[in-house]
Amino acid sequence: MNEVDWLASRFEENRAHLQAVAYRMLGSVSEADDAVQETWLRLSRSDTSDVENLSGWLSTVAARVCLDMLRSRASRREEPLGGPLPEPAGSGGTAGDPEGEALLADSVGMALLVVLGTLAPAERVAFVLHDMFGVPFDEVAGIVGRSPAAARQLASRARRRVQGTDAVASGDQNRQREIVDAFLAASRGGDFEALLLLLDPDVVLRADQAVVQMGAPAEVAGATAVAGTFAGRARATRTALLSGNPGAVWTQRGEPLMVFSFTIAGGKITGIDMIAEPDRIGELDIVY
Repeated sequence: MNEVDWLASRFEENRAHLQAVAYRMLGSVSEADDAVQETWLRLSRSDTSDVENLSGWLSTVAARVCLDMLRSRASRREEPLGGPLPEPAGSGGTAGDPEGEALLADSVGMALLVVLGTLAPAERVAFVLHDMFGVPFDEVAGIVGRSPAAARQLASRARRRVQGTDAVASGDQNRQREIVDAFLAASRGGDFEALLLLLDPDVVLRADQAVVQMGAPAEVAGATAVAGTFAGRARATRTALLSGNPGAVWTQRGEPLMVFSFTIAGGKITGIDMIAEPDRIGELDIVY
């Protein structure tokens, strides 16, 4: 076996792990595929004769590629800091392996990916590498370009955000549904002040590509702007659970055309994701 074939074989041995790391960092199967492919290109162009731990080398390269992608995404004003809503299984990638995509998405969970999407790039990378994959902070520090102590702080801030959301998710589901009910009622009635009371000041409304094609902006930030977007609307929308998370569904002739996934913390709505892509809606377990 020549050197190229040997490298390709070793890379394939690590592909599933690299895909898992990239997906958790990027929240997108297709972007994770791109990151893994870029990792292979960098491997093929590098002299690895002195590399003792090729698996670790590949993980480091993949993490740096993902960090660059997250920073590039955050610098584009038309997208939210964490990028578009995470892709569920079935949206492409993992070398065309639907079963692999499903396992990948199920292992993380849409709610967690939405929370990760609110983190700054370095926070997200530090949290994913250390808390999800056990990478020591000394190594994380080299990837994010910070000291080990600073890398630890990045992961700690991210962990508090994730744990806070987890606590809400595991709390009183009825209370969350009441908040969504109140939001929809205020929206239908055009009660701008009531909407403001239900929204976190830093709430972010995100739209997937299908919603954008309907004429909506990719992102609306801030309670005033989001309240203005919903005031006087939602008349054909009803409350529902979307795979166990509080949400709402806009139906036509009994079929869901758009779903609204709500993130709630401290009794306030901190995020709303509008989804209209049929494949993504089809992945959700909708309970009215």
